[in-house]
Amino acid sequence: MIVEELSKKVMDGYTPSKNDMLELLDVPINRLSCHADRLRRHFCQDNFDVCTIINVKSGNCSEDCKFCAQSAYYDTHITQYPLLSNEKLKKQTLDVYGQGLKRISYVSSGPRLNDDEFKRIAEVITGIKNKHSDIYLCVSLGKLNKLQVQKLKDAGVDRIHNNLETSKTYFASVCSTHTYQDKLDTIKHIDNSHMKICSGGIFGIGESWKDRIDLALQLRRLNVQSIPINILNPIKNTPLENNTVLSNEETCRIIAIYRFINPQAYIRLAGGRLLLEDNGRKAFRSGSNAAILGNMLTTSGPSYESDIKMIKELGYKISENNI
Repeated sequence: MIVEELSKKVMDGYTPSKNDMLELLDVPINRLSCHADRLRRHFCQDNFDVCTIINVKSGNCSEDCKFCAQSAYYDTHITQYPLLSNEKLKKQTLDVYGQGLKRISYVSSGPRLNDDEFKRIAEVITGIKNKHSDIYLCVSLGKLNKLQVQKLKDAGVDRIHNNLETSKTYFASVCSTHTYQDKLDTIKHIDNSHMKICSGGIFGIGESWKDRIDLALQLRRLNVQSIPINILNPIKNTPLENNTVLSNEETCRIIAIYRFINPQAYIRLAGGRLLLEDNGRKAFRSGSNAAILGNMLTTSGPSYESDIKMIKELGYKISENNI
């Protein structure tokens, strides 16, 4: 099926198959990107979703994810610290808010927070939301049970992040200390109505194109509407330190295929964007319509001002609940 015909069918409500996506691997990238961007405009107009993250607890993680600088298994020389104090977390949040960014995500290292840590995070969120109702707070806290998800919802969280990372088949190749099912178990507690799911993957970790497509199909089955696309930044002393960084063209192809499979989603350029020579401009014209701004967990990012300028130059309208 040629890309022109497929894009028209998707606009008319067709649900593309895995075989459809495999055919897109041979389509010239400029042509594929053009049709993916048409799908983006058809389903999402020019709306653009931005967020920024705060690393609330850094390093010393007991998980062995081969791509991660925060794993205690690897000597990556990152800054490590326990959960930020309530006062420090409030200050960092309000500092970001003061720069005009309204969607902020708290990200913690480790498989899960202990009871005291979870209680403190919920208290901070409740306090901030009571005073600043226009702040949108998201969390990425590892494994969560149903009661914890409900408590986060009651505190004012409207989006929970938990990356599936890759396909179910390939996941065991990059992590042995928890399972794909562990991630699905957390995601299934999120109702995806008042509380939204944010879940995506990391690319360039040795996965195949079939793995990439299988992940996109899984996200579609879960009706995920915020999909982070992370490009592996090979970290010294991790098992993937010698992996080749993805090219701009390959990144654009991933994003375009994800747009065909998830036409109404926010497809979010996340970690590794600075590895692209154009800071993501081509990717934002290949179907992406969201981004994480500022610093990542252990690596630096572009300034808020330069990113916002670029996004507006590309003709996007940043959602009012973001900025």
